Amino acid sequence: MKNILIIGMGRFGYHIAQELNKLDAEILAVDTSESNLQKVDKYVSKTLIGDGTDFDFLRSLGINTFDECIVTIGDNFQASLETVYNLKFLGARKITARASKESQNNLLTKIGADLVVYPEKQLAKWTALHCGTNTVYDFMDLDNQYGIYEVLTPKDWAGKTLAELDLRKKYNINIIGVKDKNKMKMVLGPNFVLKENENILVVTKEEDANKFFSKE
Repeated sequence: MKNILIIGMGRFGYHIAQELNKLDAEILAVDTSESNLQKVDKYVSKTLIGDGTDFDFLRSLGINTFDECIVTIGDNFQASLETVYNLKFLGARKITARASKESQNNLLTKIGADLVVYPEKQLAKWTALHCGTNTVYDFMDLDNQYGIYEVLTPKDWAGKTLAELDLRKKYNINIIGVKDKNKMKMVLGPNFVLKENENILVVTKEEDANKFFSKE
């Protein structure tokens, strides 16, 4: 069971707490707003009214005892920066922070964030893929270049083996799985034959995904 500190109980922090609760994590939720803490109370182990920019307050929590510290402050980037800096100074094992643009990512990383997430940007990309194409069904970012896409097998790939298609060499596309009647096949040999109207999981760059899957 992981021991996790979440600072900032807005909408993003609230949903993170909900999901971590499903994983049986031990969660301490911190926010300056009592009403925000009341909303999340049933999903966390403990709530505290406090400010992440207050060094003495954070020190009183024993920051180095938490497996993860998550800073989800979304409406005050200066407060987010100060909070991440304080957590790093106090010996946080791992810090995840929220950002809304690349410049914020750079600053947060520079002062100590181990992972920076873009909830609005990631949701916007997911929504655009769903609305803008009939062949992309799901998406997950891996880094600034690569992602995992669940897509419909292109018609000209159907009936061919992975060896015949040679997608990795030709197009920088890696097929890592096939969904067959809601069951995943994850071990695919070179002689595996793709079928029409079948969903496949691929790892590729965004520009390659747009080129091969988003136009149909």
